[in-house]
This record gives sequence, structure tokens and C-alpha cells, in this order.
Amino acid sequence: MPKLKTRKSAAKRFRATGSGKLMRRNTHRAHLLEHKSPSRRRRLAGLSLVDDRDADNVRAMLPYL
Repeated sequence: MPKLKTRKSAAKRFRATGSGKLMRRNTHRAHLLEHKSPSRRRRLAGLSLVDDRDADNVRAMLPYL
């Protein structure tokens, strides 16, 4: 059986927690930050969990995660 290939673009965007859940960066944090409040920018700076409906697709792209 050949080795499975990892989608490298997904590997740079997602990581797993200790319990196996998937983490992702938040959106709306790349540009146009001037008008966003500091509390909103701080909240967006953290990580979020990948929704359960999307987790299967992410795991298919990352077979060894």
C-alpha cells in the first residue's frame, strides 16, 4: 500500500489538539484592522475549533494528523 499524501496547504492551516480536535485561525484578521475594535482584534487573534461538519473533510486532507 503506498503512503498517503498530505495536502500541504491544509497542513499549514490546521493543527490538532491533544484530544484530537482540529484548530484553525479566525477570519477577518488579515487587513482593514483600523476600524475594528481592540477587543475584537484580540478575540480574532486566537484559535477556533473546526466545526464538526467540516472536520471530516479536513481529516481527509491530513491523513497522518
